[in-house]
Amino acid sequence: MKIFAEVFTKSLTKKGEELCGDSVEVVQSEDGIIAVMADGLGSGVKASILSTLTVRIASTMIKNRASIEEVVKTLINTLPVCRVRQLAYSTFSILEINDDGEGRLFEFDNPPVIYIRDGKVLKLPYRELRVEERKILEYRFEAFPGDKIFLVSDGVIHAGVGGVLNVGWQWPNVAEYLQRLDRRRYFVSEMVDQLIKTCSHLYSGNPGDDTTVVGVGLRKSELITVLVGPPEDRSKDAEVVKKLIDSEGKKVVCGGTTANIVSRETGRKVVTNMDYADPAIPPVGSIEGIDLVTEGLITLSRCVEILRNFVNTYSFSPHFLDDIRKKKDGASMLADLLVNRSTHIRFLVGRAVNPAHRNAYLPEGASDKLKIVEELAQILKKCGKRVYIELY
Repeated sequence: MKIFAEVFTKSLTKKGEELCGDSVEVVQSEDGIIAVMADGLGSGVKASILSTLTVRIASTMIKNRASIEEVVKTLINTLPVCRVRQLAYSTFSILEINDDGEGRLFEFDNPPVIYIRDGKVLKLPYRELRVEERKILEYRFEAFPGDKIFLVSDGVIHAGVGGVLNVGWQWPNVAEYLQRLDRRRYFVSEMVDQLIKTCSHLYSGNPGDDTTVVGVGLRKSELITVLVGPPEDRSKDAEVVKKLIDSEGKKVVCGGTTANIVSRETGRKVVTNMDYADPAIPPVGSIEGIDLVTEGLITLSRCVEILRNFVNTYSFSPHFLDDIRKKKDGASMLADLLVNRSTHIRFLVGRAVNPAHRNAYLPEGASDKLKIVEELAQILKKCGKRVYIELY
């Protein structure tokens, strides 16, 4: 069974500092994800430089199949030495999970991973490695849909030290807190948000240390194929429609002409719903075997606007569209499908030009179909999706 990892992260910056000394780098590859969290020595600019270099070097080398020994040696020889402490030091956690659920994690001086399955914290087996006189913990595990993995920096387990709590929050308490949230069916993004808010509260709003939470949620891979516009070469109509119909997962058709082509090639009737859920957005239709049929450019432009506003304003959440989900206009329904109900998205984009799109009443820029799809793809990638575009 193919699985997909969604990564969510939030940080607090130490009081009095402009830059956070913790850094996170997430790399999406064709067959999995790599997430690296580092905590630089000290705080502020120096710590930020150390941690940023660490996550960039580690993620790049691991992606290129370097060994952990090579990574550690490179870090030791690359990180700048602190003039005061005469050290080049940054803790790190390197998490790698492929689409088959095979996972490994390397930890160096960070708090232990918190791995939750079915509402319980699992104790993962590990082995100790010695690299350049440094002790590295290596975990290997098999991940399943529904599993949740949390990497935290020292700032989390030290939250409240000397204030609300004498000795800080401590790892067992943090693990128990996340376990309770999971049993209450919180999503990973919500758990990350709640954990960082609790840390801020324990610090009385003045963090005594840089504080970072990385949450990874595992789910089944879900593909959506979106057909946008007719092919430039009409002889390709049957080929493109067959690719849509034969694709796994959900299927979406955008555009009236496109819907008619699908109807002609499949012999399935297009039924238009004349109820305008939103007077500014054309109504949706239906074709047997297709999950959503919408108008083309106006709907796509509005969908881009919805998602653009989201990524510029809110924290990522699998259910950020709960309020929009109640709406029945095509743009809201498309946004819901793309973000809440998919992990992999394939756009089949026809390059035929519709004269009607040279209309002064369309939104500015809406006449360029490919540009709209490309912007939509970039937004979806920011939401952690894997997006592919095929042109016809």
